[in-house]
Amino acid sequence: MTTDKIKFGTDGWRAIIALDFTIYNVCRVSKGLADWLLKDHSHPTVVIGHDCRFGGKLFTEAATKVLCANGVKVLVAKGFVSTPMISLGVLHLKAQQGVVITASHNPPTYNGYKLKGAHGGPSSPKDIAAVEALIPDEVSVPNEPLSYWEGKGLLEYIDLEGMYVNYLKEKFDFEALSKSPFKMAYDAMYGAGQNVIRRLLRDAVLIHCDDNPGFHGQAPEPLDKNLKELANTVATTPEIKIGLATDGDADRIGLYDGDGNFVDAHNIILLLIHYLHKYKGMTGKVVIAFSVTDRVKKLCEHYGLPVEVTAIGFKYISEIMVHEDVLVGGEESGGIAVKGHIPERDGIYDGLVLYEFMTSSGKTLKELCEEVYEIVGRFYYDRNDLHIENEKKNAIIQKAAEGGYARFGKYSYNRVESIDGIKYHLDNGGWIMLRASGTEPVLRVYAEGNSKEETLDILEDVKSTILA
Repeated sequence: MTTDKIKFGTDGWRAIIALDFTIYNVCRVSKGLADWLLKDHSHPTVVIGHDCRFGGKLFTEAATKVLCANGVKVLVAKGFVSTPMISLGVLHLKAQQGVVITASHNPPTYNGYKLKGAHGGPSSPKDIAAVEALIPDEVSVPNEPLSYWEGKGLLEYIDLEGMYVNYLKEKFDFEALSKSPFKMAYDAMYGAGQNVIRRLLRDAVLIHCDDNPGFHGQAPEPLDKNLKELANTVATTPEIKIGLATDGDADRIGLYDGDGNFVDAHNIILLLIHYLHKYKGMTGKVVIAFSVTDRVKKLCEHYGLPVEVTAIGFKYISEIMVHEDVLVGGEESGGIAVKGHIPERDGIYDGLVLYEFMTSSGKTLKELCEEVYEIVGRFYYDRNDLHIENEKKNAIIQKAAEGGYARFGKYSYNRVESIDGIKYHLDNGGWIMLRASGTEPVLRVYAEGNSKEETLDILEDVKSTILA
């Protein structure tokens, strides 16, 4: 049998279902994981679960059988679960590893395999590389049913959603939140967070909180273009002052203010820093991915908080959070972690922190954003995902790395950074960034300007320049 090398990207291994993401390949990855665990642990334990994506249960069962057949005890989540539920479960149950069968925000044709460490967050880049190196070309697929391994004491079913909900009840005052003057609308995007808000905030307006493994044909990524129903619901319902959305595995956040305006991840990171430091007196380092706005540095300078910039991939942020005192760690894509929680992205947790901020301050999300703008100034950010062939994508990145773009239409730049992708600091105070997706044939073009019109114009000039 000819098999391809399986590579983990910025956040797990993802591939198209039935093409590369197959039962056999899931078994190969699981064998590599088992071999890695058994090198340092005589009786390792793994927590495993899947989100709402097509085939999740089937792939989870295949991974479970391989792990059990290799002497690894497996704690299997009942029903679908979010990525933060797995990470929390690994930490609270003192397991050595977590596995989430999810392709996160990717299109419905994809599924994936995420690794979670004993610390309750993404496995470190070093550990992921070690597992990847042990993935065999061939593997024996066990035939025994799950009941066989349960009888052997190597398989146990657990209620991770219940554990997560109870944990949130300890972290937030839901009696106070239930009396908030600001009503919430929540869009689960047919993802794994759909039951949580229903269980915790009974008055919340719920959108796409039902099981649809194909996500109604839409990639479950919480971007403005994918959330028009949520935006319209918030804008046309006077009592709703916050719209919260989470992605397929509920670790990323999207947000709307009371007017139905999208509040992107850059603003969410700024709001979280502002609330946790100024209002709650908390301190710590702020860690951001390379694609996050420099306004975060400006806010941290204002508050005297240290900042560190990492390559893109939350695993780099999480690794710092494990070893250092971090107040907020976040990515442009909406993956954000905060102090007092596990070192993991968690869209629902972040949304509840900001809902608490609104409720305790008596201020709308729009008013709280204005407080931040008084310190860092107004800005507008957007991103254009260009779906192009990998060969063309790589050629553009190569040209950028070699200094091949002197300007982008009418926009000139004065400084270039290349921590992860190519970032151009524009003469108008904004910035452009080019970066190839690690999981899809997509070139991401990021831009920040001083207004919406300027930012959209920047994106158009960049597109016409690089595709010429």
